[in-house]
Amino acid sequence: MSLVRAGTQGLIFDCDGTLVDSLPLYREGWLAALEDAIGQGVPPEWFHGHGGMSEHMVLDIVEQRLGRVVDRDGIISNARASMLRQLHVLREITVVTDIARAYHGRLPMAVASNGSRQVVSACLSHLGLEKLFDVIITIDDVNHPKPAPDMFLLAARNIACAPAACLVFEDSREGMQAATRAGMAHVDVNTLQA
Repeated sequence: MSLVRAGTQGLIFDCDGTLVDSLPLYREGWLAALEDAIGQGVPPEWFHGHGGMSEHMVLDIVEQRLGRVVDRDGIISNARASMLRQLHVLREITVVTDIARAYHGRLPMAVASNGSRQVVSACLSHLGLEKLFDVIITIDDVNHPKPAPDMFLLAARNIACAPAACLVFEDSREGMQAATRAGMAHVDVNTLQA
C-alpha cells in the first residue's frame, strides 16, 4: 500500500477501467447501438482511445465524422441496455479493488466516474463493491465531465477532504487531466501489476 502516501486523507477511484473491467462491455454495447442508429458497422478498433470519454463526448466525435446529427438518446439508451445485459461477464480489477478493500473504514473513499449512475451503480452492485465507498459521483451529478475537475472536486467535498489531501486512481487520460486540474495527486492504474 505504499502508493498511498502519508498525509493522504481520502481516496477517489474511477470506475470503468479502474475498479471494473467494463470497457469491453461498453465497446460491444456502443458498437451495436451505433450500427443500429447509423445503419453501418463501426470497426471495433474505433472505440480504442474513447474509453475515458463521457457518452456525449463520444457522440460529438460520431456526429463530427458523419457530418450529421444522430439520435443521441436512442444510442445512449441502447448502449446502456446492452451493457447491463452483459454484467454476468463483468470482472473487478483486483490490483485496484484490493487497495479499496485495504482502506475501507480507514480513509473516506469515493467513486467518481464519467459513466451514468445507472451503469456505474449496476456494475459496483453486481460485484459487491458499492459498500466500500462513502459516495458515488457520476456524470449525472455534474455539468462538466472529465477532463473538467468538477467530478473530483464534488467527490472531495462529499468525503470532507481538501483536494490536495486526496489521491485519485485513474486509467484514462481524461481522468488524469481532471485529477491534475482538481489539484489532486493521481495513480495511473495502467502501471500497476496484478
